[in-house]
Amino acid sequence: MAGPVVEFGIAGFGYAFGEDQDVRRTAGDYVTDPERIVRWGYETFHRAPDGVTSTALAGEAARDALTRAGVAPADVDLVVVANSELAEYPYWDSSAALARELTIRERQTMLLTEGCACGVTGLGAVAGQLLTQPELDTVLFTAVNRVSEFHRNRMNVNSAVHSDGAVAVVLRRGHDHNRWLATEQFTDSDMCDWFRTDYGGSVAPVPPAGWSSTTAPSGTERVQAHFQKDPRQLQAFSAQLNARVVEVIDRACRRAGVRRADLARFFYINDPDGIADLAPLVGVPLAATNHELAGRHGHMGAADQLAALGTYVDRGELRRGDLVALGGISIGMRWYCTLVRI
Repeated sequence: MAGPVVEFGIAGFGYAFGEDQDVRRTAGDYVTDPERIVRWGYETFHRAPDGVTSTALAGEAARDALTRAGVAPADVDLVVVANSELAEYPYWDSSAALARELTIRERQTMLLTEGCACGVTGLGAVAGQLLTQPELDTVLFTAVNRVSEFHRNRMNVNSAVHSDGAVAVVLRRGHDHNRWLATEQFTDSDMCDWFRTDYGGSVAPVPPAGWSSTTAPSGTERVQAHFQKDPRQLQAFSAQLNARVVEVIDRACRRAGVRRADLARFFYINDPDGIADLAPLVGVPLAATNHELAGRHGHMGAADQLAALGTYVDRGELRRGDLVALGGISIGMRWYCTLVRI
């Protein structure tokens, strides 16, 4: 089936970022080998001050988006939060908390927690809600990442510097700019344990004495152990990771009735090296990616791709009719893509 089953677009963007931190100056606070981090290509990242919660970041971005779009909180029909980190509390709905923050009452809310994928795949979930509920008109969609430094070392999860930030978009039914076209995703469930945090859940709610996220093993170590540190297997796996990114983009293109060759832009998770490797495989020049933003923002989890899209829209660097792919890899392991027509 080609073409969107429901038509909606982004009517406004909003942002909130933690305080800028210099990677070279701060890496030694997180790891014993800071030069390894510097080589990843990040210059700065954002760290929210102590006491600034994910809901506070989401609220700031949401208010910015609503103001830019000229939409009052009372006119929002559905509040969606895509949170790629731990919320402030267990047994707690941070989408409801955001609605309260914005004084949006007696409206639907939705919470998405599929790691850094949910800021992109969530647009497909919104499409489903709009399709099945024709009375919905205006959706506030916010993607936020606020690292819990007790649980995770922001520079030792994987090969990314994890960063605190949020992006919000106002989605309007029938809006003919920045239109959603399709969302695709698939998982390789055999890999679901690789980047988990071992403590804080129901299996092991309290870490053992002496445990610290500063010295805990990284997810990358689990990957290496899985392949017994065999360089040939690790190289083949790396190639498979990238090939699946291209595959999920192709699946989204087929669903939308377009071709990958039609892409004007490709926005990936904020991973400078990963973007440089993927650009030629996807078939776009590096200048048509978010490479330059990635090194300045750090990996903001679910907020990366929408923040990049909004930045280039705000700068006027995207033209009407441009086809943009928002793609990536997340915990799960999940490969995903959403297509947007400017």
